[in-house]
Amino acid sequence: MVSLRDTLPATITTERLVLTTPVLAHAPEMAELANNPLIYQVLARLPHPYEREHAHAFIQTIARGPENFAWAILHNTKFLGVIGLHLLPDEQPELGYWLGQPFWGQGFATEAATAVVAAARAAGYSALRSRALLANAGSRNVLRKAGFSEISQGIDPNGTLKGRPVARLLLEFAP
Repeated sequence: MVSLRDTLPATITTERLVLTTPVLAHAPEMAELANNPLIYQVLARLPHPYEREHAHAFIQTIARGPENFAWAILHNTKFLGVIGLHLLPDEQPELGYWLGQPFWGQGFATEAATAVVAAARAAGYSALRSRALLANAGSRNVLRKAGFSEISQGIDPNGTLKGRPVARLLLEFAP
């Protein structure tokens, strides 16, 4: 039986980006960019310090594991960050992403998020959810530009964001 997950594309190409399966060749840049306290502070599931071993584990077991479908974000073959869907049973997929700080403010996150939203819709998902720290206006703006609407605010119960105020966002696809 084919699941919706099985219909997600391995690679997505946009005007400026290629979203593709993360590979071990991305590990050095992934570790360098993710080992930034400014990134760790806004993500729900990222260890800190972030070392090459973390990148290897992510690439080999998490990125395309049973609960995740992640893409490396590339611009002219340069690794910029990661975007993906967290796929849990009985829940709408959760869109999450991070971009290396040198690439903030250039529209890459919005372009990648919009592409993943389109791929999820084409794969047959009925909705996506996401969350962002209330203080992270940049990420909330990216998600709004990708079509998400804020549905609630609250305190995050889990992970790195545990105990911090977050916005919960939803994007429902019309049938």
